Amino acid sequence: MKINSKFANQCPWGIFAVSLLSCMMFNLLDAQSMHVEKVFGPETDTGQYKHPSSFEYLDNGDFFLVYYGGKGEYAWDTAVFGSRKVKGSDSWSAPVAIAQNPFQSMGNPVLWQAPDGRVWLFFVVRFGDTWSTSRIMAKISDDRCKTWSDAFVVSMEEGTMVRSRPIVVGNGNYLLPIYHETGADTEKTGVDTSSLFLLFDPAKKKWTSSNKVYSRMGNLQAAAVLIEDQHLMAFARRGGDYEPGDDGYVVRSDSYDGGKSWTQGVETTFPNPNAAVELIRLANGHLLFVYNNSMDDRSPLTCAVSTDGGMSFPYKLDLMSGEGSFAYPTALQTPDGLIHVLFTSDERTTIRHATFSEDVILK
Repeated sequence: MKINSKFANQCPWGIFAVSLLSCMMFNLLDAQSMHVEKVFGPETDTGQYKHPSSFEYLDNGDFFLVYYGGKGEYAWDTAVFGSRKVKGSDSWSAPVAIAQNPFQSMGNPVLWQAPDGRVWLFFVVRFGDTWSTSRIMAKISDDRCKTWSDAFVVSMEEGTMVRSRPIVVGNGNYLLPIYHETGADTEKTGVDTSSLFLLFDPAKKKWTSSNKVYSRMGNLQAAAVLIEDQHLMAFARRGGDYEPGDDGYVVRSDSYDGGKSWTQGVETTFPNPNAAVELIRLANGHLLFVYNNSMDDRSPLTCAVSTDGGMSFPYKLDLMSGEGSFAYPTALQTPDGLIHVLFTSDERTTIRHATFSEDVILK
């Protein structure tokens, strides 16, 4: 559309009309587009490895991002690094280590701001050669990630780990998805690897645990959403090895008592190449599911939307596709309605940030 600037200058309301029309056109284009940017890559001096990542949109409008970095997945000199994108800024601050020690390896950070404003950083500490020796620890911040408490233990059970962000359930308790990984093979998890959920009562400052969710191939790294009242639904990554094949699906479990107990895992029709998935509830009640739509590869990275409470996900769009690995998505929705997905690529050396509206998937 071409706008006559001479008319705009001569008409008393012309400038306002041009401005309004330009804004409307920008919003229309923005609603129909998707923007993907690189946040950190190999050039960022925290070690070649940057995987996985998590982030939060804080109540002051800042983004804060965390990731596990170092020389490699099983290196010992690893740490959880944090970076801030100040409201209105286009750049991220240089990452700094916020969780590390000289004797154990760090892993899988999860960042979340609770309704009372407190920010929680959950992370994994690996005590042996494989992730099945891990425990869960955490730190808290009451000044929007400027300073952190000492680390404290969340779970001392050997093999327990975190990956997905908490949610708030109907009674105000926090539900933290965790998982119990078994086996001593770096290329395979045990068939009894299971998902479970911790409930935190903010008033009593006490954690309680649900039952463990088992399935045919094992399952891990569940992400949960509240459907209605006491009904919650979770999608989990399947367990097993990483070999190509034609067998491996996302696992579903449901809770009907606010997360205290969960049904045993049932395989869905979503393929899964033994890779992390993400599931969040949008402000309008729709569900956003992000997963690798393949049995064999961590590509494509696909977004799917359910408008019927998780009964079906008919709307799909590939966020990233082609050669390479696009994995470990973490998603959130900001107050302006935009959806943000953080994921890693380029052999786990690069963190990318995608921004789009739900309309991109629904169109």
